[in-house]
Amino acid sequence: MCGRYVMAKAIGDLVAEAEAEADANLELRQSWNIAPTTDVPVVLERLIDEQVHRQVHVAKWGLVPGWAKDPAVGVRAFNARSETVIEKPTFRAAIKARRCAVPAEGYYEWLAAETPKGKKRPFYVHPEDDSLIFFAGLYEWWKDPSKEDGDPDQWLLSTSILTCPSLAPDSSVPVLQDLHGLHDRLPIPMSKDSMAEWLDPTNKDAEALVAMVRAGAYDVAAGWKLREVGAEVGNVRNNGPELTEPHSGLF
Repeated sequence: MCGRYVMAKAIGDLVAEAEAEADANLELRQSWNIAPTTDVPVVLERLIDEQVHRQVHVAKWGLVPGWAKDPAVGVRAFNARSETVIEKPTFRAAIKARRCAVPAEGYYEWLAAETPKGKKRPFYVHPEDDSLIFFAGLYEWWKDPSKEDGDPDQWLLSTSILTCPSLAPDSSVPVLQDLHGLHDRLPIPMSKDSMAEWLDPTNKDAEALVAMVRAGAYDVAAGWKLREVGAEVGNVRNNGPELTEPHSGLF
């Protein structure tokens, strides 16, 4: 699963690496401790005048489907299980037509305690080459019925990150073994090619797209590294590059 992650790169770097467009007024807040319900960047493609445009937007992390009566449902929908995403009411409309990529520099995962009284140990997972991760995601627009037409806050853009089992078909790769030992779920990362297919708004074959990103996730994750970090990351009020620094102890 993915419950905390890092995205501190400048908007220009994100736009360049995502090969996307961004509004000149787009503002992204650097964060080394992003938690659900906060604002995050997303990359999506839209058809404008029959031309596909790849864009960067800001969305709330926690998907709010269009039929929801209250945006609070997003608190429980920051991750979507790839095995059930096509059938789940919360996600089944978005998976067909509103797919996005959620960029991250890395994410945190907690290793379960070895004893009932032990403490969970946080690890920072990130690409070895320090490139961005682009997680397979979904997005939705929710209209606030309490707002008048024309109100800039009338529409809420929200997102969710897809996950898959962390046990890879070829678990002989050391980092994949470590990832599975860390947690039984993996946020699905995409290669450049699979991201292009995933974002394509003209492709409606949700089942094939989900199978594609799941199959390619482990090849991308094989290029990651893990390092133990300090317990400070467990508090969302803590936010700074020091959170990703190595902590004593080995995985």
